[in-house]
Amino acid sequence: MMQKVLVIVEQRHGKIKSSALEALTVAKQLAGDSPLNAVLIGGQDLSAQSLRGYGFDTLLLATDDRLELYNPMAYATVLTNAIKACSPQFVVGISSPLTRDVMARVAARLGCPIINDAVEVTVNDGTVQVLKPIYAGKCLAEMRFAASAQLAMLGLRPNVFPPATKGDDTPTVQELVVDLGNLPLTTKELRQGASERADLTEASVIISGGRAMASAENFKILHECAEVISATVGASRAAVDSGYAPHDMQVGQTGKTVNPNLYIACGISGSVQHMAGMRTAKVIVAINTDEDAPIFSIASYGIIGDLFEVVPELQRQLAALLHDFRTFGQ
Repeated sequence: MMQKVLVIVEQRHGKIKSSALEALTVAKQLAGDSPLNAVLIGGQDLSAQSLRGYGFDTLLLATDDRLELYNPMAYATVLTNAIKACSPQFVVGISSPLTRDVMARVAARLGCPIINDAVEVTVNDGTVQVLKPIYAGKCLAEMRFAASAQLAMLGLRPNVFPPATKGDDTPTVQELVVDLGNLPLTTKELRQGASERADLTEASVIISGGRAMASAENFKILHECAEVISATVGASRAAVDSGYAPHDMQVGQTGKTVNPNLYIACGISGSVQHMAGMRTAKVIVAINTDEDAPIFSIASYGIIGDLFEVVPELQRQLAALLHDFRTFGQ
């Protein structure tokens, strides 16, 4: 099955999100030898040269000043115009909060099917089959796009698919001019935390705290451990609701869905809602004083103990191992 595909290349603050290259891997699988196009919305300071070598035939650039900050109505209008410009059968993007939002809006406008949060995509006898977690991650649903669908949208869970490798091809860069008109919504400012760590949805290592952290100040031990292992710090809903951490750190059904290589849960009992957001992590380490905590049912490794004793010791042991590893490599 060879179909024309349009990839959404998501950027933030003039930098391509690493997960965009994961979407490209699946897009290439679907496109085969057919045209593979990409759309980049915003990012005036982003050089199109940074996207050379990834197999795009055409790169559509939309760089209106009003696209620098995410505006759902403006982005939906741009994506709709990009679809009309290259007539793809599939639109592929990563299931980040931004792309999920804009793809859903465009799917509603155009009346096309959409599947989000895919963890496996295969093509059998011309039919595209998708696996995605359902029921808080307890089951995997197998879905298929109808062969009669002239346009379908596919969102991929981050950190599942390998990123595309770079070659030496050069895409045709085409400016996508879109009349945004008088938008009823204006984005004035986007606020984000000061952390330089990867966003939770793209982090390969996450260490999260739950209600047992007992205070916002106690999250310091998680941040210190995160510095050693280059991790991003997360939190359960109970910790966020208690005021120990901001909502942008929340992992779970009502927070962010993550898929890191390593997830360390500290003082998190493991509610269904929390596990829905992290149970697909490759390796899960649970630290809890309650040996019957549900989190242990999905953990790769479990440590029964006080997190305020275990985490500092874990940090010391990991720091020593990393030091020995780096010394050995010199």
